[in-house]
Parts: sequence; C-alpha cells; structure tokens
Amino acid sequence: MIALIEAAGWPIWPLIFASILAVAIIFERAYTLRRLQIIPPSLLERTLDILRREGSNSRTLHQLAEGSPLGRVLVAGIRNHTFSREIMKEALEETGRAVAHDLNRYLTTLGTIASVAPLLGLLGTVIGMVEIFGSQTPTGGNPATLAHGISVALYNTAFGLIVAIPSMIAYRFYRGKVDALLVEMEQQALTLVELLHGERR
Repeated sequence: MIALIEAAGWPIWPLIFASILAVAIIFERAYTLRRLQIIPPSLLERTLDILRREGSNSRTLHQLAEGSPLGRVLVAGIRNHTFSREIMKEALEETGRAVAHDLNRYLTTLGTIASVAPLLGLLGTVIGMVEIFGSQTPTGGNPATLAHGISVALYNTAFGLIVAIPSMIAYRFYRGKVDALLVEMEQQALTLVELLHGERR
C-alpha cells in the first residue's frame, strides 16, 4: 500500500486527506443524526403534560431546550404562546432555521469532497502522464516501462472515485434524513401552535 502511494506521487495526498475527512464526517453525522436524539418519542405529549402540571417555568423550559433539537423548537413556541398565532409561528420558524443549520452541519463539506475527489484524481493522472511522456527520449522508451507508468498514473483516478462514490452516497442519504426530520419537527410544531391556541384538542 505504501509503495502504491509512493508510486502515485504527491497528488494522492490531498485525496488521502479528503478520504479521512469524509470518513470522520460520515461517522460524526451517523452519531449526531440519530432519530431518537433529534425527535424523542412522545416529546410533544410529555411537554404538554408537564406544562399542565408545572406551568412554563424557566427551569423546565431550559431542560426541554437542552434535551433535543425538537425540544428547542417547542420551547420557542411555548415562550411565545401568549402572543398571537402569527408571532408564535414566526418564533418557531426562526428557531427551526437555526436547528436546520445545525442538522446540516458538515454536509456541505461532504458534498464538496464527493464533487472534488474525482477531479483531484484526474489531476493526479494528468500530472503522472505528463511526467511519463516528459521522461521519454527522442529515440523512444521501453514500452513496458511506459505501460507501467500509465497504470500507476491511473491509480489517482481510481482512488478519487473510491473516495467520491461513498461520499456522494452518504451526502445524499444524510440530506434526505435531515429533510425528513425537519418535516416531522415542523408538523409537531404546528400541532403545538394549534393546541395552545385552542384550535385542536
């Protein structure tokens, strides 16, 4: 493996760094975007029950906001439930945008790696090919050496694709997961608005 990296030349090092970064992001997002952590089961019902029994005291709201992203959104609505429906929804939307930003963290970087990795691989291949043909003498060269050099240069493209394909799959998967989580949080927030304003029982 080390010999292969050495043979591929310096262009492979940015790809190795990109692969390490992509793997770190994939594992971090897998841990962070667990559904039970983002949207705890029956959180809305438990929150309404606590509000009926204890009221909206600051300690309860703080614990709720720190517990999960959905709790953070619900607290924004509860703190503004004495105002009109429009103001309450506006507060929920503002907090929802901040939560959406947090859930999408690092995904842009992952998408960039997926897009750039094949180009980095192609760059390494082009540089390798230039060096191979530049080393040829006017009288020609050894065909076996030339073929070996070309195969080594193509390792950069292959490694670029190896990095890009899983990164793109993970990027699309997590973007879809974040969108689904945000839609569910939006529905629960709307339910909270309707319940607190007496539009639903």
